[in-house]
Amino acid sequence: MTDLLPHLPALQVVIPLIAAPLCVAAGRGRLAWLVALLASLSSFVIAAKLTHMVYVNDPIVYPLGGWLAPFGITYVVDAVNSFILLIVSGVALLVVVFGLLSVEREIAADRQHLFWCTYTLCLTGLLGITITGDAFNVFVFLEISSLSSYALIAMGRNRKALTASFQYLVMGTIGATFYLIGVGLLYMVTGTLNMADLQVRLPEVWHLRPVLAAFGFMVVGIALKLALFPLHLWLPNAYAHAPSAVSAFLAATATKVSVYVLLRIMFTIFSASFAYVILPMHWVLLVPALLAMFAGSFSAIFQTNMKRMLAYSSVAQIGYIVLGLSIPVIDGIAAGMLHIFNHALMKGALFCALGCVFYRIGSVRIDDMAGLAREMPWTMATIVIGGLSLIGVPLTAGFVSKWFLLQAALEVGYWWLALLIVASSMLAVIYVWRLVEAMYFRQPPPGRAAVKEAPLSMLLPMLTLAGANIYFGIHTTLPVELSLRAATALLRGFW
Repeated sequence: MTDLLPHLPALQVVIPLIAAPLCVAAGRGRLAWLVALLASLSSFVIAAKLTHMVYVNDPIVYPLGGWLAPFGITYVVDAVNSFILLIVSGVALLVVVFGLLSVEREIAADRQHLFWCTYTLCLTGLLGITITGDAFNVFVFLEISSLSSYALIAMGRNRKALTASFQYLVMGTIGATFYLIGVGLLYMVTGTLNMADLQVRLPEVWHLRPVLAAFGFMVVGIALKLALFPLHLWLPNAYAHAPSAVSAFLAATATKVSVYVLLRIMFTIFSASFAYVILPMHWVLLVPALLAMFAGSFSAIFQTNMKRMLAYSSVAQIGYIVLGLSIPVIDGIAAGMLHIFNHALMKGALFCALGCVFYRIGSVRIDDMAGLAREMPWTMATIVIGGLSLIGVPLTAGFVSKWFLLQAALEVGYWWLALLIVASSMLAVIYVWRLVEAMYFRQPPPGRAAVKEAPLSMLLPMLTLAGANIYFGIHTTLPVELSLRAATALLRGFW
């Protein structure tokens, strides 16, 4: 086992990659699910070990094939991406457990092994994006995760899933192309693709127009991928029409990894001095972030389908994350990192709860969920906990990251920004209350048969995520410390 420790960065990506064809080879039945489960479990254990190693020691640099940078591709694990690896692999593991029965209900039997193959490929791409230290390799893994995401969304039984997948494909391809153009311009100027090398060479050529254009192309391309307002139009349909397990997985991981790439572009490749001094990116990001916070919440208020409601809520929550990046202090960046973690807990719990509802009644329309609290008390309690965390009520995880946002805004003297954060959070009260009112205070629709809680294999992952929303709202030390370490590493040399 000790011999494997130096190779954990490679195994983080290789294990789910190998699992993908094994899922196809497994054929029909639950063997493909078991392969996906073992791959996700291995990824989570490796991510936890890497996080611990980075926490107590220096960052890990792993040259693939022994080829050192800039000639070869290196995997790097540090205080920033170890946090993201832990989030992605942890959510992936819980969703696989949840998805055993959910996928059997929503995906045709002859396609379930293909579903788990595509799922592990998507996991491979997200982990690869996070761990690689090569700017072009980010694009490669970005395409792996994106192509598999399109396929996963298209597997929804509703024909609208095909339209949603195609819309995501078009927008995602544009985003990836923009990013690739930016990488090409950087390579033309510097002759390297390694992120650490780029960080060293770029300060000498910051003034050149191709470098400025590269930064613009890369930021816009990733903004499309992370669904930053107004580039978010693909997201509501994708989340609403995808299978339940896919909605839970993508909502909790995909956009968060894209935010991580934005962090790497701004602070690792170009540096905080370039982003905040040479280019006033804090103002450039602040405007769409604020628009996202309000437009996303306003749109969520008027939805009748709860998946679409949560999708528009995600647009608003992405606004909070990007808002943290637009406040050029350690607490601001830490708030953004912390909200990545907390939002994964919120949306993972909420979409898993909706998967339980769909499993029992075949719908996630708010009217069809009327009175369900009497028959599915644990599932409805999870929706309430997730909703309170979205609002930012004390003793929930969402409160902690919003508190850090308020502190950061006041630290730089933006008292008006603090007021806007509070005001936008109050909008979440409206759409969360709509759910509470329907589930707890309305009578079931006529003709609905009696239902009961979803099976235990679906409840356990859902309750784990709901419990984490409460636990990390009270015991804040671990996520806060990891976020502060990551923010300090990103802003090193700026303050």
